[in-house]
Amino acid sequence: MLAAAVPGPCPGTLRPVRRNYYDPASAPGKGVVWEWENDHGSWTPYDMDVGITIQHAFEKQRPWIDLSPIGFGYVIDFGTMGQINRQTQRQRRVRRRLDLVYPLVTGAASRATSWPAAPGAAAAAAAAAAGPRAPPCSCPQCVLVRSVKAAAAPPAPAAHRSAAPPAAVKGPPPPAGPGATPPDSTGVGRGPGKPAPSSQAIRRQASCVVSGAAPAGCPASPPGANGKAGRAALATLNRTSLQRLALAQSRVLIASGVPTVPVKNLSGSSPVNPALAGITGILMSAAGLPVCLTRPPKLVLHPPPVSKSEIKSIPGVSNTSRKTTKKQAKKGKTPEEVLKKYLQKVRHPPDEDCTICMERLTAPSGYKGPQPTVKPDLVGKLSRCSHVYHVYCLVAMYNNGNKDGSLQCPTCKTIYGVKTGTQPPGKMEYHIIPHSLPGHPDCRTIRIIYSIPPGIQGPEHPNPGKSFSARGFPRHCYLPDSEKGRKVLKLLLVAWDRRLIFAIGTSSTTGESDTVIWNEVHHKTEFGSNLTGHGYPDANYLDNVLAELAAQGISEDSAAQEKD
Repeated sequence: MLAAAVPGPCPGTLRPVRRNYYDPASAPGKGVVWEWENDHGSWTPYDMDVGITIQHAFEKQRPWIDLSPIGFGYVIDFGTMGQINRQTQRQRRVRRRLDLVYPLVTGAASRATSWPAAPGAAAAAAAAAAGPRAPPCSCPQCVLVRSVKAAAAPPAPAAHRSAAPPAAVKGPPPPAGPGATPPDSTGVGRGPGKPAPSSQAIRRQASCVVSGAAPAGCPASPPGANGKAGRAALATLNRTSLQRLALAQSRVLIASGVPTVPVKNLSGSSPVNPALAGITGILMSAAGLPVCLTRPPKLVLHPPPVSKSEIKSIPGVSNTSRKTTKKQAKKGKTPEEVLKKYLQKVRHPPDEDCTICMERLTAPSGYKGPQPTVKPDLVGKLSRCSHVYHVYCLVAMYNNGNKDGSLQCPTCKTIYGVKTGTQPPGKMEYHIIPHSLPGHPDCRTIRIIYSIPPGIQGPEHPNPGKSFSARGFPRHCYLPDSEKGRKVLKLLLVAWDRRLIFAIGTSSTTGESDTVIWNEVHHKTEFGSNLTGHGYPDANYLDNVLAELAAQGISEDSAAQEKD
């Protein structure tokens, strides 16, 4: 840690700062900065670690990267240079700047960058320039920062360890002899026969430090009868004592309902430990409220173990599993015959572009692929949405799709017929388990288990005859066992039967191609947390997934038709 005098409400306040060193081959080392466009039209840089992750994927020539594994629910599409919100599908522009070179430094950081044991030449010069030194501030934040500075200082040389303790510490000298009592956890001698401080006393001290209250004997008490001795005792806290004090303070604040801030590495020998109390004070000062440092929440993917006797079938839903096989499109109908059901001829085309080939509708189609058996200048209008295209282009689009007898308008996504997908064969299991999801305490949970093995791609897949992988199966997903949760399940069963839950493509998370991926219908795969955005609580999830299913042509009416 580095010490810096920062202007603030307390003159001469010392606050911990830090500097980071990045590899010259990383994004900051190359002067690369990734930014996103905010609502005001200006550009905001990503955090350094996020920018490094994006740049790494960009250099690997991946088409996109999913930032969910590092805690951001966004996908960066390098083709369109856009940021896509995984929940709302909202898109923002991103850009890559190359004009911000990060300062290059050779060699490793020296020990001199840590807190000094005593003010160095630079600090002395700064103090001299500032004039007579003001008395140290007695606010809780400054007391904590000074205690961190004292605790992180290197130990004194052996020749000076026997020196008398500071006069400010008015306790007895360190005891000697076999019957002596060792110092307590604060580093101050207790004296013979004096009991160790209780956890309640430590909590009381922690509470005093945070709240600014100063009962007699409190280490954070202001100048007065006991203030100097108390602050001197706090200044002698070692690393272990500071950590213990910070944790006790956290318990007090959690119990009192103070907002918490999760911090990693709360235990262990990381340099963050001796600074916990100081960081608490800084956050408290910035927010105007006490702030409690806690351990970050844990990822909870699965529920507690469930026995077979506790698993129940779902009322109103037949069976507890179903399989899918490769369903072929009905034979005997040409693409022209299929499209004839959905199109109306247009004798006088409007003077506008066909949004498939981007040629004028009054001119022949610009499609240059395999030649359909229709005239290139023939124009048709879709019966329900009334969008107009070259029939030649619609036939080509149908031939490049699943050829399942359905058609989706490329402009408004209206579906004609029954849309099916290219999901590989697998199994879907569903049942009720006796546990509740966060945000749904009044009902049990529907668990869905998808199982798809690896295999060989068929003619409807991107690379027919080539093998495909199936990572992460079986995949466990969760719904609340409520009325709306059961409605979603019934529609997911329709989507499964139509092969729309999964597809074969390129993973947005790993960049792997020819693998099984989700197909635009979001699922919740976290049971007891929501750290990645794929868990609960999420008040809008059920409505969002119903909208996603509707976009695939699946609604309550289609569920009733499937049942019939």
